Amino acid sequence: MMQAALGFATIALFLLLTMSGRVSVLVALVVLPVLAALAGGFAGELGEMVLDGLSKVAPTGIMIAFAVLYFSLMVDAGLFDPLIRGLLRLAEGDPLRITVATAVLTLCVALDGDGASTFLITVSALLPVYRRLGMSPLVLSGVVCLGAGVMNMVPWGGPTVRAMAALKLESSEVFTPVLPAMGLGIVWVLVAAWLIGRRERRRLGALTVPGPGTTEAVRTTAAAPGDGPGAVRVAEHRRLGLTVFNLLLTVVLVVALVLEVMPLPVLFVLGFAVALLVNHPTWEQQQALLDRHAKNVVLVTTMIFAAGVLTGVLTGTRMIDAMAEALVSVIPGSLGGHLPVLVAVTGMPLSLVFTPDAYYFGVLPVLAETAHGFGTDPAEVARAAILGQMTTGFPLSPLTASTFILVGMSGVQLGEHQRFVFRWAFATTLVMTAGALLTGALSL
Repeated sequence: MMQAALGFATIALFLLLTMSGRVSVLVALVVLPVLAALAGGFAGELGEMVLDGLSKVAPTGIMIAFAVLYFSLMVDAGLFDPLIRGLLRLAEGDPLRITVATAVLTLCVALDGDGASTFLITVSALLPVYRRLGMSPLVLSGVVCLGAGVMNMVPWGGPTVRAMAALKLESSEVFTPVLPAMGLGIVWVLVAAWLIGRRERRRLGALTVPGPGTTEAVRTTAAAPGDGPGAVRVAEHRRLGLTVFNLLLTVVLVVALVLEVMPLPVLFVLGFAVALLVNHPTWEQQQALLDRHAKNVVLVTTMIFAAGVLTGVLTGTRMIDAMAEALVSVIPGSLGGHLPVLVAVTGMPLSLVFTPDAYYFGVLPVLAETAHGFGTDPAEVARAAILGQMTTGFPLSPLTASTFILVGMSGVQLGEHQRFVFRWAFATTLVMTAGALLTGALSL
């Protein structure tokens, strides 16, 4: 009980301090778990636990470092300029249309089921649009969060895979019955984007479409001032050739990511090296690009490694296990028959407390066994879990590395992001739970 209380207190204090802005997320992620481990009498094992946590997030940290560099290079090279100009034309300078377009793009990109790549692609493509129109980056991070959260339910996404593995179930038992509820969730995301965009439109007013240029970066392929028409044509041909190459390289990279041809960190390391060599062939150009984007890389990767400290301590001290047992033990017997709905409704807030592995491999089996004792099919509990926990919660949780990709690349604080999108994310869970009840995927 002491470990459970210490774990809950650590998470609660973390949320309180970061959401109130009293300390930085980085400091809270490192200092609070260390203090909790010392208070729990784990001083002798602290170093090993922290190293274990860091080693687990190291592949993610490496992937993000090179992925940020890769997509930053592509933004500088103008790869996303046609997409951005197209969005601006369709939106006609209207923040509401831009916000809805953000939701549509996210829903499409998130089909691969990987939150990290979804955030990298969508934020890289859309952040210049938001900056040029003066829109709040919280709108970008919030709408991307909602779209990616719902699409994370696909059978190859993290929550569904974990739920099926933990309870030894098939996709037809877990995912297929909740397809209508997922469709309702997609509709709700578009409605929420419209509502958020309407509020942003009122804040800014309708804006005129800016000129065709969409990035401030100076193209290395541009002709120098005073060059003749021939030099300009050569520069234009080179720029077109680079754009075609960058597009093909990015398509190949995304397909390789989806097919998992190699580990994700390896793919991004190789992709960035090739893109850097082709787009910036000289050492001076390469060094300039690294200097220009070093700040973004440091901001995102330090958060990921700091999150490794928190998860390493919570797992190594078994606070996570104790929290799971304590949570299940407080469920009254009278609610046993309604356990699936309870799991669905509480899943999203619990994503702020449990890592995905801890919830699906620690909490979910106990909940499923408890529900079975009340005559409820364990598959129903699995469906409830993917409707809530980590489906709309994963882009909010400080225990998930991809959350820091989203907030880091958007340039927003974690606490601000959580305050902005929590009610919208929780509403998504409620909408999909209602849809699951109406279609019979869940029962009261």
